[in-house]
Amino acid sequence: MARAPERRVAVRPPHGLLLLTGTVLGSLGLIVLGQQLLRSHQQPLNPSRSPTELWKHYRWAWDPSTRRDAALLLVASDRDSPHRHQRLLTGQAWGPQPTAAAVLLHQARTAERLGQQQRASSRWRTLLRRFPSHPFSADALYVRSKANPSLKATLLAEHPSHPAALERAVQDNNALHLARWGPRHHGAATVLRKACDSNQDITNPNRQQLALALALLGDGASGLRCLQGNRPTPATALALAKALRSGNQQERSQGEELLVRLVNTTEPAVSALTLEAAQLLANPLKPQAALLERLPKALREQSADVAAAEVRLGQRTAIEVIQRWPHHPASWQLQWDLIRSALLSERWQEAATLLQALAPKQLPEPLAARQRFWLGFSEHKQGNKDAAATAWRTLLEQHPPSYYTWRASARLGAGALPPLQQAVLLSKRERWSPLQSGDALVDSLWRLGMNKEALETWLSRSQQPLDVQTPSPEPAPADRITAGRLLLANGDTWNGLNALWRASLRQVNEGCLERADLHRLQHPLPWSKAFSAATQEESVHEALLRAIAKQESRYSSAVRSPVGAEGLMQLMPSTAASVSSAPLQPGALRSPTTNVQLGARYLQQLLTQWDESPWLAVASYNAGPNAAGSWRTDELERDPELWAERIPYPETRIYTKKVLGNLWAYLMAEKPRCQSKTQ
Repeated sequence: MARAPERRVAVRPPHGLLLLTGTVLGSLGLIVLGQQLLRSHQQPLNPSRSPTELWKHYRWAWDPSTRRDAALLLVASDRDSPHRHQRLLTGQAWGPQPTAAAVLLHQARTAERLGQQQRASSRWRTLLRRFPSHPFSADALYVRSKANPSLKATLLAEHPSHPAALERAVQDNNALHLARWGPRHHGAATVLRKACDSNQDITNPNRQQLALALALLGDGASGLRCLQGNRPTPATALALAKALRSGNQQERSQGEELLVRLVNTTEPAVSALTLEAAQLLANPLKPQAALLERLPKALREQSADVAAAEVRLGQRTAIEVIQRWPHHPASWQLQWDLIRSALLSERWQEAATLLQALAPKQLPEPLAARQRFWLGFSEHKQGNKDAAATAWRTLLEQHPPSYYTWRASARLGAGALPPLQQAVLLSKRERWSPLQSGDALVDSLWRLGMNKEALETWLSRSQQPLDVQTPSPEPAPADRITAGRLLLANGDTWNGLNALWRASLRQVNEGCLERADLHRLQHPLPWSKAFSAATQEESVHEALLRAIAKQESRYSSAVRSPVGAEGLMQLMPSTAASVSSAPLQPGALRSPTTNVQLGARYLQQLLTQWDESPWLAVASYNAGPNAAGSWRTDELERDPELWAERIPYPETRIYTKKVLGNLWAYLMAEKPRCQSKTQ
């Protein structure tokens, strides 16, 4: 019997289950989409966020990376709470990201602070195991090499320029490692001199390396002795000659002979090395024709420095040299020297012609500002009032506040200084901005408030070994700016401000905003308590105190000049004693508070003596009231800019303009920048 066909009944899921499944899938899709949108719009956390904001992110952020960033920033903002640090960082060392290495570093250091050596050792080992090539592993190797000396070689080989490796080299008297990777590291100079003076059998290549390192430290005499009569290699000879230039007559002559021999024995005749040697021989202040004649003909023809020296010797025309090498510092200096001579002799048309030999975009910002001011001044003296006003207005629109923008403002009927004998405090500005170093890891550490680690990482990844054959190239302006910012953030104002200043003298044709940012970085506000107290107690405007301190010491409280001036305000002990109300104890001037207060008191006296004239008060602070008083003429009231250029002491002339420029920069710090669309 045939079977009836089987009927299949379709089983359908309940409508509720479909709805639930669709809802879940849809929600998951929305969550994923939302996360992507949040990632694309959320700004990474950085030190500008308040502790309250960071705490909210640490507790409630959906992204674990954000919570970790918040934890690291909270640790960086409060370095005095190790127990809190441990709680914040617990469970945050997950994943392969570099921020995990930062957590491990903090955990190890925190455990050490709390005396938890076993936990610290465990964290260091984990850091080495998980991140063996990370710069932070240098710190781990340094710590662990104390108990395991075999790790010293690993540290020096894998992280040769990291400060931890250099510190280990100092402790182990490893002079050759320091000579190659870090002669300027603290304590290295003593190790280098000791190695050179020892009776050890040192090979000539190693002596060349040690001599080069000593020369870079400015000790040319020790470098020469270290060679023990051996002929220096090219880079060593160049460095030795540079260092010997600042010595006595015999040492200067030795340096000149090294350079002459270098340029006459090096092939090819024209190279970066021989051009630098020619620059040293073509001394811009006192060029010697006999020395220049000893240079190879091809080098003389290709060297802008030699050409500028020949102009000074009356052998070439200035315009020819300036227009052939418009982007060379030798042309910039030559142009200014000739302009200044024409201005002081009141040869206004000649000055104007020289000023227009280079376009402002061919000059670094400070030199372009100077050019624009004096062009306006020369036009004004020739009766071309509209042309003068145009030059000065362009200067004000396109340049940050400086000595020359102040004088342009004054010439246009503004620029009046506030009373300087008043207790006026500057508004404190702390604006965080990205580092933009070009190194993603360094930028990340900077963003997380790990400024010390960012500097150490930058040094370990940007430093190249010293080569006794080829001189190290000059850092690019962008690299100088990065180094300057990192140094300032770590309290090294001396080297930080120097790096930023050098960058400003080599960065050409940048935009207005770039100029403004670099200028702002060069006018920081450290030592706020000391300056606030001195301002209020001695009734001197804080801007003037800072203007002087920046020029005198670059805000470095440990600086001592060759003649004995000390501290932030570079006070001579005799000057400090004369204004102090009580006998000074030994070392008192090394106290920032005492130093700034006594400097403010002395400055108050000078302002009173000179009826609050900033020109005479500032010049007196550097050269003394008697010298400054002897320079006083009617020109100070009529044309103070020319009066300043006539100051017979070059140091005081430059000092006066620098300090008054600093003063204007601090006074105008909060004014809008970059008013012109033409940048």
